[in-house]
Amino acid sequence: MIYRELSEREYSDAESRILYEDNHLLVVNKRAGEIVQADKTEDETLADLYRAFIAKRNGKEGGVFIGIPHRLDRPVSGITVFAKTSKALERLNAMFRNGEMHKFYWALVCDEPVPAEAELTDWLVRNEKQNKSYIFRGNPETRKEARQARLRYRTLCRTDNYWLVEVELMTGRHHQIRCQLSSIGCVIKGDLKYGAPRSNPDGGICLHARRITFVHPVRKTEMTIEAPLPDSWSGIVPDSI
Repeated sequence: MIYRELSEREYSDAESRILYEDNHLLVVNKRAGEIVQADKTEDETLADLYRAFIAKRNGKEGGVFIGIPHRLDRPVSGITVFAKTSKALERLNAMFRNGEMHKFYWALVCDEPVPAEAELTDWLVRNEKQNKSYIFRGNPETRKEARQARLRYRTLCRTDNYWLVEVELMTGRHHQIRCQLSSIGCVIKGDLKYGAPRSNPDGGICLHARRITFVHPVRKTEMTIEAPLPDSWSGIVPDSI
């Protein structure tokens, strides 16, 4: 397998965004706009970038295994977990599926959450053509494609124009946080698809996978990993948070 040659700038940037790595796991800080795995755009994926990075760093001429147990939406930033072995991938897949990966996101929303903290439980229906999810208010038994979505949120602070909210994701549905926060009048900054009045300059949205806690799939040690906020949040979110 031949991977594209990374420039020194690309190599250094990729290295700087590694949050944790061992023989089984690679955890990186994704930027808004990057895709985790291939889609119809055929843009380079984050997985391919790190395959090329590891091949260059380790001088590997053979294939570099990078498994994808979960993914973030393209406009979302933050913690992205990859598996470096098939054993780790199998176990991580099960952990994500069984809710054993405890995921916390930070979101900048355009209106004040009322109440300041709560648990939301809804039934979501995905529209494939629009690439958008909607809350279904009727009897979920009448819509076989409806999926239950649960999250907890709490307001961390108010900024000059926005509210900073922490979300604990309890299920992993398509566009879940974006859809559920929008449904209570708390649209995420920059998220035009779910009602934001304007886009962000970088085309992303202010939703960041901030922290993840889990038991290592091989070593069985408890781990907590946190991702620094994007540079674009500087000056909006207080440094003291």
